[in-house]
Amino acid sequence: MPLTDFESLPDDARLWVFGASAPIDEVDSPKLLTAVDLFLGQWKAHGHPLTSARAWHDERFLVIAVDQRTEGASGCSIDGLFRLLQGQEKAIGASMVGGGQVFFRDKVGLVHSISRTEFASLAKVGEVGADTMVFDTSVASLGAFRAGFEKPVRNSWQAQLLTVAR
Repeated sequence: MPLTDFESLPDDARLWVFGASAPIDEVDSPKLLTAVDLFLGQWKAHGHPLTSARAWHDERFLVIAVDQRTEGASGCSIDGLFRLLQGQEKAIGASMVGGGQVFFRDKVGLVHSISRTEFASLAKVGEVGADTMVFDTSVASLGAFRAGFEKPVRNSWQAQLLTVAR
């Protein structure tokens, strides 16, 4: 049973959060999620099936978790996941693999993806601040994800970008 329910995985499950550079709509998200489900259903490390799950949040975030108690993901198996997502990017019209982006929720609740420099610029003009909700795509365990994937800037690594703006 490699593909399982996301909520059934333990807090120490290894986790990857992939943030899309643009919202993925109700037409393209099923295509992406179907491809991911097919991949996860056959995902292996050193010939052993990986017990994994995925979740989809806010039209932007693909969250993949692996229960390392049964078998841990290897470098080659992780590379396969990244290749799958890179292969889907053109079809969904958004980048999923890459870094350096800040994901935040604006005053009306929409999620945005911008560079760190752009985020610092928004802070300078008061568009974002300590109470702005941001997403921590660097969380590496399911427990950390459950404890605070979305949080105020003041409680996140992105707080350093506010001081850059001063």
